[in-house]
Amino acid sequence: MLLPQNSSIFAARSIGRTADFLSTMSYSTLDVRQVGSTLVVELNRPEKLNALNRAMLDELEQLFSDAVLPVRYRAVIITGKGKAFAAGADIAELAACTGETGADFARRGQRVFARIESLPIPVIAAVGGYALGGGCELAMACHLRFAATTAVFGQPEVKLGIIPGYGGTQRLARLIGVARAVEFMLTGEHISAQRAYELGLVNRVFEPEKLLDETLAFCATLEMLPPRAIEAILRATYGVASARYDIEAEQFGLLCGTDDFREGTRAFLEKRTPTFTGR
Repeated sequence: MLLPQNSSIFAARSIGRTADFLSTMSYSTLDVRQVGSTLVVELNRPEKLNALNRAMLDELEQLFSDAVLPVRYRAVIITGKGKAFAAGADIAELAACTGETGADFARRGQRVFARIESLPIPVIAAVGGYALGGGCELAMACHLRFAATTAVFGQPEVKLGIIPGYGGTQRLARLIGVARAVEFMLTGEHISAQRAYELGLVNRVFEPEKLLDETLAFCATLEMLPPRAIEAILRATYGVASARYDIEAEQFGLLCGTDDFREGTRAFLEKRTPTFTGR
């Protein structure tokens, strides 16, 4: 695979330090590597379709909380190993939530994704397969989304008796409009990469074998632009937090205390159709 050549003066100055930065990283659920002045972060639980469990959230938070990351790199790509970007939260962990712990579960994911969104360098999701539930929310927390033609997006939480809890109710509405977002969440439908592009959820669509190369090539073009101006664009666009994230977490927690949530998650794990009662 041919990768874009790094021509950035900024990266040339920091190339030695990036090697030191990478050498300090040790992850069990992420594969992290440098390509030019871009950091490629690959979600690495392919046997679980890269479901976002506690360990992966811990490692994402550790990585994106590192103050030197935006000093050493000009962009970050998040992608997934195997046939999924991320197929949602880990349902086995989610099923253990109660009305008391559910809000904390949501706030944890919100905090991690907010760190990604607030990074002062561009973060691009390269989505090559399923991006469902928390996986779709992770993609939306990135500044841009590039997708393979094989990608599938969805917020199917309603079928588990809950709602998106990692910021999805807010970011989805911001990206595709309130009415479309509400329809998307009410139905829990899956949509193709082409449909996601038409709605404005995805920026660009490529053939699967070209997805990473094209995303890296885009990152290489950013090296020619003034980094402080890029940082200012991101800070101005994403700098205002909304209290509605708190409402999302509260509602998520309340739903985790319902019979319908327990039935929805149990049915998912047992691979059967749930029967909801409204309790």
